[in-house]
Amino acid sequence: MGQEATPPVPEGIFSLLDTDLYKLTMQCAILKYFPDVYVTYGFTNRTPHMRLRRAAYKWLLRQMDKLPNVRVTAEERAFLRRKCPYLNDDYITFLETFHLKPAEQVEIKFTPTQDTGSDDDEGNVEYVIKGLWLDTILYEIPLLALTSQAYFMFSDTEWDYEQQEEKAFRKGCTLLENGCVISEFGTRRRRDYHTQDLVMQGLCRAAAEGKKHDWKGALTGTSNVHFAMKYDTNAVGTVAHEWYMTIAAITDDYENANELALQYWLGCFGEGVLGIALTDTFGTPAFLKAFRKPISAPVADPTASATSGEDRTFADVYTGVRQDSGDPTYFVKMVREFYDREGITDKKVVVFSDSLDIAHCLEYKSIAEEAGFNPTFGVGTFFTNDYVNKSTGEKSKPLNIVIKISTANGRPAVKLSDNLGKNTGDQEKVQEVKKKLGYIEQEWKEGDESNRWTKK
Repeated sequence: MGQEATPPVPEGIFSLLDTDLYKLTMQCAILKYFPDVYVTYGFTNRTPHMRLRRAAYKWLLRQMDKLPNVRVTAEERAFLRRKCPYLNDDYITFLETFHLKPAEQVEIKFTPTQDTGSDDDEGNVEYVIKGLWLDTILYEIPLLALTSQAYFMFSDTEWDYEQQEEKAFRKGCTLLENGCVISEFGTRRRRDYHTQDLVMQGLCRAAAEGKKHDWKGALTGTSNVHFAMKYDTNAVGTVAHEWYMTIAAITDDYENANELALQYWLGCFGEGVLGIALTDTFGTPAFLKAFRKPISAPVADPTASATSGEDRTFADVYTGVRQDSGDPTYFVKMVREFYDREGITDKKVVVFSDSLDIAHCLEYKSIAEEAGFNPTFGVGTFFTNDYVNKSTGEKSKPLNIVIKISTANGRPAVKLSDNLGKNTGDQEKVQEVKKKLGYIEQEWKEGDESNRWTKK
């Protein structure tokens, strides 16, 4: 197996940039607007039958002990200034001294299904993260990546790295040759760091092959900032549901939460930068009602009074939208009808990012282009956790795990999504918000969150 056999890197997380770009962009905006907001996060395993062993829990505890020593280096800050100029100087300066404090901010618990005291006992791992939003936002991605790694170190262990780079190369070639514009989005559910490294090698090789053959597709980069730096490519991403969820919880104003979130984002980064809007935090129909509104305050200060004579809308200014839940075909139809009603003729971008593989990318590309959009694809788990169990010959199924904001300043934070399986948060609050927004449940035949990457 050669270089694919042994991970040539330190165990665990050794760079704070080993995370998705949108965690940094949101932290930058939090520093500007919400530095004193107190939050909690909760962990959900959407594949609850896939349990971790006590040995994995002990390994995770050791990784928590290492996190306080991980800092953003001068070299990494120089990379951010060069490749991510939208991150302002105040934020880069903030990163000089920033570090995680898991002893104060993270509670991790293991509940065995049968407690014999053995390291082989299986059970559920739970996390509760608490502290200032500014200080805790960077936990999500490394904790998810570490949890996935722990499962495949101690529970499902019958696999190896053989052909992982070649597999990523072939996938990349197929997508690029078929004209897909792709980025690598696989950190949170990766098998481990070494897998993602091999995937990036394969995808970069595919991109070079594409240039030789003049393929229409392109590799735009990776959501992982560390790997963007390692491979001198673009860090890709904009914003997460967390931004909308937390602003809604802070204000308890769900009717205007989408508008406020969009406005604050423009206030921090300006127009034409990080311009992909996420639509489905409280259902896409509610989002589109906000998206059509005029930009009513100067972008430098979202809290300012309305600007007279301003008639540009958020839909005009934002580059496009991201689809992350529900039926993509219905989403494209709904967004196309929206832009047409608003008289917006600019060719907008639709980013697809929900449980993609080659077949889905090609299908959604056709649908989106036919509707007059420029489609792009953030491909994650299909790249970084695509293995076969050597004993059974069956697919080694990835964990489907998430960490979501639970409360902000004491109020529950919820997400409704366009797919019932992705709804999260306090159920009483969920029902209240549904009623306020006139949210209608949407059924989708592929919406089973416990079985996303093993369908035939």
